[in-house]
Amino acid sequence: MRYYLNDCSLVNLTVGQRHVEGVFETTRNDMTSENSSTATPVKSLDARYYTDPAIFAQEQQGLLARTWQYAGHRSQLQKPGDYFTFELAGENLFCVLTREHEIKGYYNVCQHRAHRLLTGEGNSALIVCPYHAWTYELTGQLRSGPNLNSVAGLDKSSVCLSEVRIEDFCGFLFANLDADAKPMDEWFPNVRKELTEYVPQIESLKSLEWVEIPEKCNWKVSVENYSECYHCQLNHPTFATGVVKPSTYDIQAQGHCLRHTTECQQLDKMTYPIDLNSNEHAGHYSSWFLWPMFSFQVYPGNILNTYHWRPVNHEQVVLWRGWYTIDGSDADVVHELAVQDRQTTVEEDIHLVESVQQGLKSRGYVPGPLVVDPSGGVNSEHSIKVLQKWMREGVE
Repeated sequence: MRYYLNDCSLVNLTVGQRHVEGVFETTRNDMTSENSSTATPVKSLDARYYTDPAIFAQEQQGLLARTWQYAGHRSQLQKPGDYFTFELAGENLFCVLTREHEIKGYYNVCQHRAHRLLTGEGNSALIVCPYHAWTYELTGQLRSGPNLNSVAGLDKSSVCLSEVRIEDFCGFLFANLDADAKPMDEWFPNVRKELTEYVPQIESLKSLEWVEIPEKCNWKVSVENYSECYHCQLNHPTFATGVVKPSTYDIQAQGHCLRHTTECQQLDKMTYPIDLNSNEHAGHYSSWFLWPMFSFQVYPGNILNTYHWRPVNHEQVVLWRGWYTIDGSDADVVHELAVQDRQTTVEEDIHLVESVQQGLKSRGYVPGPLVVDPSGGVNSEHSIKVLQKWMREGVE
């Protein structure tokens, strides 16, 4: 597996895809319903949503703690005792594979005196706290600890690690701190089925490339930039002329998913070769942005790649870009795409989002109207209207 520093990109896929069992058509009205002759223009969010550390603190305690967010990949847990740690909503957590081959998620904190249990990733037959050697089974149950027999009335069976909900979504593991959260299939209707259609071997994929991109902006600035292509033709010449056909680009809501669809560019203009006969969707480009901070993206040729955002504070975020192949096998086209993406779209987006963050701090900024075109398409910001509605709700 190769690792690169830095990245960011766009996600999208096939147009003419208004099927999805009517989902696109029902949500289109919600996104673009204003009557142009009578409606008041929808204005963008106030700058404070992106610049106020108090709002970020609210998101950490609320929105980010009760939504499904990427933890890791099933391929990281091959045998009992395999584990990896991750961050979510300011919490340090870990996933582990039990002896019964169940994937469990826990808060990474000892129930004795709160020392962190694990770091990084690895394999351990038992979970042993480095502080006082309290030892837990992979199921989270307390097993032993020095001199515990001297503790009168101690019932070891009542001491367990605090569990976190984990869902396996096509091999990608998501966590949610809300024990009562609805399942991912209710949050993101049809996505599992569609991903399997576009990438039939998705359950066999492993990561081949990882690209890390630090951005000096609020996480919502970066997510908004990803969630519209109004800026693409002006700012992303390689993407707009060598990967997708912008005239066919559209984005529609699908539950708490934003579905990007477009056709690929003409074959003689593509920056890499694709075989249109390899799959019925080989000539499409699509992405499924899962609110609030993850996206599956399929490039023409059925190449799966992902984005996930990890906020650092109210004006810094790290974006991780993953590229996948069957069993993680080497593939020159994927390597070359990862490099092209990092050097073009990603680099271009870094400058855009960091400039926006600086502008949001200007006393001269007055939020302007969103371009909400009833017909949708590449030059409309109807997806941003929906996204900003979710952002407002996240701090209410």
